[in-house]
Amino acid sequence: MSAIHLQNLVKRFGPFTALRTMDLHIADGEFMALLGPSGCGKSTTMNMIAGMEEPSEGQILFGDRDMAGVPMGRRGVGFVFQNYAIFTHMTVRGNLSYGLRMRGAPKSEIDRRVGAVAELLQLTPLLHRKANRLSVNILQRVAIGRSAIMEPAIFLLDEPLSNVDAAFRAVMRTELKHLQREFKQTMVYVTHDQLEAMTMADRIAVMDHGVLQQVGAPLDVYNNPANLFVARFIGAPGMNLLPGRPAESDGGLVIDLGPLGISPPLPEGIAAVLRGSNGEVFYGFRPEQVTRSVDGRGLAMPVSFVERIGARTIVHLGEGERSVKAVFENDAGAVVGETLVLVPDAASVRVFDAGSGRAVMAEG
Repeated sequence: MSAIHLQNLVKRFGPFTALRTMDLHIADGEFMALLGPSGCGKSTTMNMIAGMEEPSEGQILFGDRDMAGVPMGRRGVGFVFQNYAIFTHMTVRGNLSYGLRMRGAPKSEIDRRVGAVAELLQLTPLLHRKANRLSVNILQRVAIGRSAIMEPAIFLLDEPLSNVDAAFRAVMRTELKHLQREFKQTMVYVTHDQLEAMTMADRIAVMDHGVLQQVGAPLDVYNNPANLFVARFIGAPGMNLLPGRPAESDGGLVIDLGPLGISPPLPEGIAAVLRGSNGEVFYGFRPEQVTRSVDGRGLAMPVSFVERIGARTIVHLGEGERSVKAVFENDAGAVVGETLVLVPDAASVRVFDAGSGRAVMAEG
C-alpha cells in the first residue's frame, strides 16, 4: 500500500515549531500538492515523509505500517530536489541506470527501463551525452527520470521546476502528470507556485506558518476558500476582499461597503447565517467572476490601472483596502480615470468573518 497517513504530526526545531499538528490522508495513487509560501512547513513535511527528519510528535503511516525508525533507504520512496544533484561526469544513460546498477538488476531489465523512461521524458536522443554538457532544463528532466526509473511506490518532488525556464515548466507539468499516470505512483509535490498545484494535483493541501489551512480538489479550493489566507493566496489575481457589515435591504441581506455603497443581495444560504449580525466581514469575489453593469447598479469604482496580458485584461479599480481587480477576456475597453460599475456573480460571492478570518458557510 502506498497511501500516506499523517496523524497529529508536529515538528519542532528547538523553540521553533515548523509544523503544528498536521492530519492529512494521501490516497494510494493520488497526486497531492503541498502548496504555500516559503517557510510554511511544506518541505519539512516532505522531509519527514522521506525519513530525512524525525517527527517531534505524531505518526507517519505508509498504508498501515508505522514509519517510525524506518530509514529513508528502506521506505520505498523516490525523491527529486529543487537542485537536480545528478552525476555530471556520467552520461544521461549512466545517470538513469545508476540506481538499478547499484541494486544489481539484470542488464536486460536496465535497458528496458532506461529505454521506457528516456522515451517518456524525451531523453532518447541524449542518452550518450555527458551530463556536464546539458542545459539546466534537461538536467532536471534527467533527475526526475533517475528517480522514476526505480519505480518507487511513493514519489516526492520538492519544487523540482523552480530553477527552470517558464516554457520548460509548462512542458514538464504535462510530463509529470503523464509519468504519474504511467507508473500509478502516489506523488507528493511541494511548490509555492499555485499554477503548478492547480494544473497537476488531484488535491491541494494549502499551508501557512506551519498550519494546514485547507485540503481539497483544486477547483473546490479556488471556489470555496476556507479562510482569508486561502482566498488571497489562491488565484492569479487573488480574491477581491472588501470590508463591510451586513445590512437589510428591500432586496434581501446585503453588505454595507461604506463609500462603495451596498453589495448586491447575498445568496440566501449565507444571508441566513449572517442575518441579525452587524459584525465586520469581508465581501469576497473572484476577479474572473464579475461583469460590467448594464443598468448602472453595482459597485462603482474608478479605474486606476489596466494590464493587458495576451487574451486577458486585468483592470485595477479603487485604492487601498477598497481596491479590486476585474479580469476580462480580450480588451475590456477600460480607460484609466473612468468609472466602471461591476456586478459580482451572486452565486460565486463568499463572505469571511473579519475576526476569525474563516469563511461564513451556508447552513445545511
